[in-house]
Amino acid sequence: MQMNQENTAASALERRIDMSLPLAAINQDVEQRLKKLSRTVKMAGFRPGKVPFKMVVQQYGNQVRSEAIGAAVEKAFGEKVREQKLNVAGYPRIEPKSAADETQLEFSAVFEVYPEVVLGDISASEIEKPGLTVTDAEVDKTIAVLQKQRTGYAAIERAAADEDRVVIDFTGRKDGEVFQGGEGKDYAIVLGAGKMLPDFEAQLLGMKAGETKTFDLTFPVEYQAKDLAGQTVQFEVVMKAVEAPQLPELDAEFAKTLGIADGDLVKMRDEVRTNLEREVKKRLQEKVKNQVMEALLAANPITVPKALVDAESRQMAENTLRDMEARGMSAKNIPIEPSWFTDQAKRRTTLGLILAALVKEKQLAAKPEQVRAVIDDFAATYEDPSEVVRWYYSQPERLGEAEGLVMENNVVDWVLANAKVTDKAIAFDELMGSEK
Repeated sequence: MQMNQENTAASALERRIDMSLPLAAINQDVEQRLKKLSRTVKMAGFRPGKVPFKMVVQQYGNQVRSEAIGAAVEKAFGEKVREQKLNVAGYPRIEPKSAADETQLEFSAVFEVYPEVVLGDISASEIEKPGLTVTDAEVDKTIAVLQKQRTGYAAIERAAADEDRVVIDFTGRKDGEVFQGGEGKDYAIVLGAGKMLPDFEAQLLGMKAGETKTFDLTFPVEYQAKDLAGQTVQFEVVMKAVEAPQLPELDAEFAKTLGIADGDLVKMRDEVRTNLEREVKKRLQEKVKNQVMEALLAANPITVPKALVDAESRQMAENTLRDMEARGMSAKNIPIEPSWFTDQAKRRTTLGLILAALVKEKQLAAKPEQVRAVIDDFAATYEDPSEVVRWYYSQPERLGEAEGLVMENNVVDWVLANAKVTDKAIAFDELMGSEK
């Protein structure tokens, strides 16, 4: 067996191994495989093990030869990889070659190797560490949001205004014909919530229950329904009800909706504060982690194997499909292309290689007591924390997720200890976004 290894112009990580395998050894393996198969093979008209050998060869010869060649190539490739201590990424591409010697089978294995990650200097990286202390003001804002989320509506005899919920019947026509999706009965809309096109909602403002209105509407040129994009249609709307928003009172009944069994408002505030502090802590950590990962990417520019990026892209596409199906969407006919995720997959793959090198070099692997602390924190939000802890430790996959989180936290702590870190206060609304 002869092998040559060389870099190709395709990629700095791509390698090629030329292999020459003795045909006699392959033929001998094929014969042994066929003889073994003949002892158990079933064929109409013959008892098991009594099928003529020539018929076995005729029926299964090509398949068995393909298996024997595959096994020989895999063995030869594995031996050379171990001999040269190559860290192969993905699977090799096997290319047949024209043999100069009829007694040999010649192939090339083309593959990628993992890059050597030489960690860069992180000391010049600048990271802002946001800080926020939860006070009564933040608790009050959060309770106000919880109130708004539980808004009720009551019929009112006045013209529809922003934030009202209206109930309508509508019919849309294009060139005098009702178009697909252009009809609705007893359709409820909260004005200003963005459920319908702004120009459509604007026509509903000022209408009273019992009124009918006809108006033209031009769909945006980027509208998802291509046959309507940029087209002008006519709508007829019947206003059936106008309902004004009513916030629930801050009383015992409201506290019960938040899980406070006895309706105690003090307990409710304490519960809101505890949950809010946990959420604030999580978001602050996420902001720091994002900066740390960006700093690591900037300090460690590396080339990643295309095979790994492609595999990650396919996995992300599959996860998206599963997530859509879990949400009740039929994803059967939705073309989710792995190429849509290439950039994100490349970032994930690059970070994975950098983190693995950093964890190994700086000894940042998750310790058992750290993993338990993270799981205890997860479990604290459930009614029976001990049951959640048992569930985590009985599921290797879930335990692995906790270990991965601890490892990332260890990396973040290491970077913060070695980079230029400045503390910076952050506003509550900025941290929590539009939901607060």
